[in-house]
Amino acid sequence: MTQKIYINGKFIESQSTENLDINNPTTGEFIDTVPLCGELDINLAMSSARKAQKAWGKVSGLQKAEYFHHIAQNIRDMSEELSLTLTKETGKPLIESKDCVEWVAAIFNYYAETGRSSRGLSLPPVAEHQVNFTIKEAYGVAVCIAPFNFPLLLMAWKIAPALVTGNTVVCKPPHQNPLSNLLLAKAFNNLPDGVINFVTGDGALTGDLLINHPETDVIAFTGSTKVGRIVAETAGRHLKKVNLEMGGIDPFLVFEDADVDIAVRGAVWARLLNAGQVCTSAKRIYVDEKIADEFEAKLIEAVKQVKVGDPMDSNTDMGPLINAQAAEHVESQVNDLIKEGAKLVLGGKRYNPNGLKGYFFEPTVLLNVKHGGLATTEEVFGPVISIIRAKNAEEMIEMANDSKYGLGATVYTNSLYYSMKAMEEIKAGTFWVNDPLSDNDAGPFGGMRQSGIGRELGEEGLDAFREPKHVHIDYKMEMKDYWFPYSDRK
Repeated sequence: MTQKIYINGKFIESQSTENLDINNPTTGEFIDTVPLCGELDINLAMSSARKAQKAWGKVSGLQKAEYFHHIAQNIRDMSEELSLTLTKETGKPLIESKDCVEWVAAIFNYYAETGRSSRGLSLPPVAEHQVNFTIKEAYGVAVCIAPFNFPLLLMAWKIAPALVTGNTVVCKPPHQNPLSNLLLAKAFNNLPDGVINFVTGDGALTGDLLINHPETDVIAFTGSTKVGRIVAETAGRHLKKVNLEMGGIDPFLVFEDADVDIAVRGAVWARLLNAGQVCTSAKRIYVDEKIADEFEAKLIEAVKQVKVGDPMDSNTDMGPLINAQAAEHVESQVNDLIKEGAKLVLGGKRYNPNGLKGYFFEPTVLLNVKHGGLATTEEVFGPVISIIRAKNAEEMIEMANDSKYGLGATVYTNSLYYSMKAMEEIKAGTFWVNDPLSDNDAGPFGGMRQSGIGRELGEEGLDAFREPKHVHIDYKMEMKDYWFPYSDRK
């Protein structure tokens, strides 16, 4: 039986006759079917969100905080079911799925408190008996579109700030793995009808209908830079607001003074987490040539210890890629890198560990990678470690900043000079020192250059879903000496 969609506070049958099959990337087996939502479903979801927005926008910060803390508890109560569903449809190890579910709950706790105390600013007046302040108002209806690699977490990063600022939302989970999002909809059972809605489908039909819909006021999208450009171009034609978190080819710099053993472990985790399907993973690793031999040797041994297999097994470190097309594409990219002159020392191909028939790719290590080649200009979304040697710190920083992207960057060093110089010169929305890929709900997340527009998380995440209004009050009604006629001023 096809899954139901969530509109106006209820799970309902889709009016579409077309469906999408969802498969388990670990086994390739069929899991479930969801609707390919078309115009009738989208119109219903958008009209429900629009009708609910006026009243929702007037709900007090205190009441929203109560709603959000209740939602967070609902999510924790559903943790086991959400985690299992997430692992089945994404292939990420169960331990990572459990972490994700807790992070989803935590973001609602965070915005429950942040949202209730953030509305605007008091401004100094320019003359006597004036009062000036700003209030920040919701745009209206927000469309939230999440990617396949973190379908639950990155949807929550959009839902929470959008709702707490007074918007209503229509969510489109990724077409590859929407089931955990449909399950998440149950956690919002305390909200008024229409405040949050979930529809399913692909980008070509459902996503296009959402971003073009006349009731859409703001679009929050996470995905590739290629698709992000399409979203931005479409939004621009309609003058809709956008918040875009797109691709990245993040640099990972290991300076000569780094503890090599720690840097190696950090690099392996930062690149192979979620089978390398992380927008901020360490896709190009620059190492000072003075420590490169030691770093490369130890990294190869560390990668050999990564356990690939069934993500339901507690001993598994890394699962499969999302689908066969993804695995084929990564394999093609590795072959192209070898043609460029990179030296393959580990992995490099698709395989089936322990008889599993999913979309697995071997943890791969490439040495002598060319800066300016494919690994530094095209995002490789899979478990491929590309190492580039640098003559010194200055060359390393220069190469790291030589990119059209700017999502994140990591450095390993004990030198305040190296870390601060790299931080100042490398364009990146998030800069990590000795602790890659760590997020903080209170800190903004997003990209520079072609990696994005706007920010998620923190108070900046609230501003993605609201716009300021300046209020000017003169509490003494009187004639102004600068009004007409100007002759009175002579």
